[in-house]
Amino acid sequence: MIRTVEVVLSVYFFQTETGNEPVRQWLQELSAADRKVIGEDIKTVQIGWPMGMPLVRKMGRDLWEIRIHLHRRIARVLFSVVGSDMVLIHGFIKKSQETPADELDVAKERLRQLRRG
Repeated sequence: MIRTVEVVLSVYFFQTETGNEPVRQWLQELSAADRKVIGEDIKTVQIGWPMGMPLVRKMGRDLWEIRIHLHRRIARVLFSVVGSDMVLIHGFIKKSQETPADELDVAKERLRQLRRG
């Protein structure tokens, strides 16, 4: 029998070279109710990692999304795991069925910066 060991991850916001934290800024623009739901889902992943669908989906090498259901809309938080750290790379409100290529591009560029850092 194969057993996976759950690890409690430390959660960090991705920082740009200028010190901005885009995911933190995005969260601050949302309502308190939306922030609460997003925070609870992030905490679920933090405590239960590794995990998969329906909450988490792999989007590419070292890139996953948290699939968050808000009141009347859907949010996504893209993240990477580095060692025992969960780095929140990008967040957005989803407006179409597929994850928009431009949103994925933003996350992939931030992941490249994270790897260089």
